[in-house]
Order: sequence, then C-alpha cells, then structure tokens
Amino acid sequence: MSTLDTTALRILAALAADPDATTVALATRLNLSRNTVQARLAALDRDGAVLPFERRISLHSLGHPLTAFVQVHVRQQHLGQIIQEIATIPEVVEAHGLTGSADVLARVAARDAEDLFRIHTRILDIEGVERADTSLAMAELVPWRTVPLVESLLEDGSGGGR
Repeated sequence: MSTLDTTALRILAALAADPDATTVALATRLNLSRNTVQARLAALDRDGAVLPFERRISLHSLGHPLTAFVQVHVRQQHLGQIIQEIATIPEVVEAHGLTGSADVLARVAARDAEDLFRIHTRILDIEGVERADTSLAMAELVPWRTVPLVESLLEDGSGGGR
C-alpha cells in the first residue's frame, strides 16, 4: 500500500467524523467532485486503508465484557499450525506475531473469569504451545483510534503522493 495523499487523508478524516456520510455529502463537505470521492473511496477500500465494519462491533454488547491479552510462547517449527488453531477460537479477536520473549499476542474476549480460563486452557492445549501468560485488561485507557494520526499527517503535510 502506498502512502496516502492529502485528499485521501481528508476523505478518511471526514468518514471518521461521519461514518454514514454518502459520497455526495463527503464531496460537498470536502469541496470535491462526487466522481473523485467515489473513485478515492473505491481505491481506499481496494488498498485496505479502510478496515472492515466488524471493528465497530462492541465486544461488551456481544456479552463478552472481559478483555485479556495472552502472550503465547511456542515451538517455532509449529508456529504456522498454532496460528491456524488459534484462529479457530472465536473469542480470539486478533493476534499478532511478536519479537521478544513471547511469539504471539492474542487479544481475547470473554464472558467472565471462568470463560477466560476455558479459552486460556484451549490455547495451552494446542500442540507446540509451550506456555501462555494471560493479562486481564482492567480498563481501555486509549481506545482504537486513527483520527489523531490522520490529523497530524494533514497538519504537517506528510501525506505522500499516490
């Protein structure tokens, strides 16, 4: 994916402010043609700049108010299979490969402590997992956000050309 230019950043900022805005409304707000906005939105979607709608679904509203982060330590020769197995656990809402002492960091949504224990045990039961350290999230102090970054790129003009 190439660096986003100022027009793309402006469209993303406008969408963040009003996610339900129509192409015409965005064009009017940004003083751009409808065709330009429509083409840019299609390119942003195609290039993966806009994340799926599911990122907006509240885990709490799904009955999973507990968030935990599980650091998974694995035998490297099993990493591919372990990732496939972790991906089959519905309560694992995202996972990242890490450098450092742990190999995988999984974000887990759970109904309660007992449910978290069940999920933790399921991760430990995967062949090749050596250890899993779970940390319970006490509070979300800075929620997922990109608008401050988009705004800083617009302010300093560092949005590159497409």
